[in-house]
Amino acid sequence: MKVSLICCNLLVAGAALAAPGQERPQDYRWSIALTPQPGAGLSRISVPTDVYLHARSASLADVRLFDSTGKPLAFALTAPPAQSRTQRDTLAMRIFPVTGKNIGYYELDNVDIRIGNDGRLLSVTALGGSTPDAAPGLQGLILDAGPPAKDSRIGALQITLPPGTDNYNAQVLLEVSDDLKQWDAIATTTLNWLRNSDTQTLANDRIEFAPRAFRYARLSWQYGNPITFAGIAAQQVSVTALALPRATITLKGTTGKSIDERLYATPIAIPADSIGLQLAEGNTSMPVTLGVYHPASEAPRQRLHLGPRARATQAAEFEPLLHTTFYRINMDGKERVSGDLSIPVVQTAQWVLRPQYHSGTNPNLNSVLRLGWTPASLVFLASGKGPYQLVFGRNGATPAALPLSQVAPGFTQEELLALPVPTAAKVVALTSDAPIEKTPDGAGLRLAALWTALLLGVAVLGFFAWRLLSQMKEEHGSTQGSTDKQ
Repeated sequence: MKVSLICCNLLVAGAALAAPGQERPQDYRWSIALTPQPGAGLSRISVPTDVYLHARSASLADVRLFDSTGKPLAFALTAPPAQSRTQRDTLAMRIFPVTGKNIGYYELDNVDIRIGNDGRLLSVTALGGSTPDAAPGLQGLILDAGPPAKDSRIGALQITLPPGTDNYNAQVLLEVSDDLKQWDAIATTTLNWLRNSDTQTLANDRIEFAPRAFRYARLSWQYGNPITFAGIAAQQVSVTALALPRATITLKGTTGKSIDERLYATPIAIPADSIGLQLAEGNTSMPVTLGVYHPASEAPRQRLHLGPRARATQAAEFEPLLHTTFYRINMDGKERVSGDLSIPVVQTAQWVLRPQYHSGTNPNLNSVLRLGWTPASLVFLASGKGPYQLVFGRNGATPAALPLSQVAPGFTQEELLALPVPTAAKVVALTSDAPIEKTPDGAGLRLAALWTALLLGVAVLGFFAWRLLSQMKEEHGSTQGSTDKQ
């Protein structure tokens, strides 16, 4: 029983020695120092290009964040928040009074409207009313805001009273239209102005509504005295989507299986969604097939090519992903070159370029392949002591990034976009450039300690077994001797 207990203790001790400890920054190959802005609880930064160039995982599983004491920090890797630019302008609307005999609101459509070829409103005339003996008067206003600007919306109208009018109160109905035929009622508002003896004015002079695009509008009175306002200005809001930050890399090629084929070694972490070729020779038009190699025993999980089936080679299977023509042509002193092409996201360790014709020679051996991608956003909690270390470059690492909802719970896209951006230093090497094995650093030492403990346990067990057998033999000999004497 004692022997078993001792051996169990030795096994537990050995297992404890072999268990992996907390990761350290020096377990990784590369580091970038991040310094958050003062007082920033949360920070956001686009994942630096160096991370994509040196990470050893396609999913950035080998990315970690530590504070200056080596404490790991919580972070999330997420798609960058959408960015847009909002511009607010004031647009003076042209005002056309609808004058005529007293007509009801339901008869406001009974007007003669003349427009120019460009849609510009020229004149508005009431055709008649339901009470022929009534004196003509103002019945409503039709407004022309001009052609809507691209991506613009109108969200309010600002009203200006005629000169000499100090106090006014009325309720108006606002309708809008794009063709002067179909009208949509979008707001009913009470307008009022009140001026005191100190010439101070209290005014409700805006008609607000959900922003929308329209060219024409009309105002009709539900109560109050109709008047022709001195001015009506549309509050126009233009929202323009901004392109997300992009990163690019250029790759030099090497000769492939033939003199025409070019191979481009690619960092595996790059999620390329655009591709281009910088041709070395001018006045060149080069139809090509771009693709990747798969091991012959590995079937591609998803074929993205639009051409014929992949052709098997001796050691690998070529999967064509794109057929296109790159060119570089001089015309009248100006050079026309092919741009980058959008592609589905591809992550591979090697791109393959094959000309679609085989000339036996390739004048574009020095052509450079260009890849582009949209970097992910890294959002992290600025806890612990700064500056922080963003480390990467380690084989066999397991993902450490958390869901965004656990790092920045409840934050909207606008709030994420407004997060302060830390200052990133240049990338530095933490370890030598020797290949890092999949076994984590220190695991070999712990494994040796485990085997030593196990062998020691076996030796102790053997010693106690030998002692036990010796004692049994001695006791058996003593018993036998006593029996013989009797």
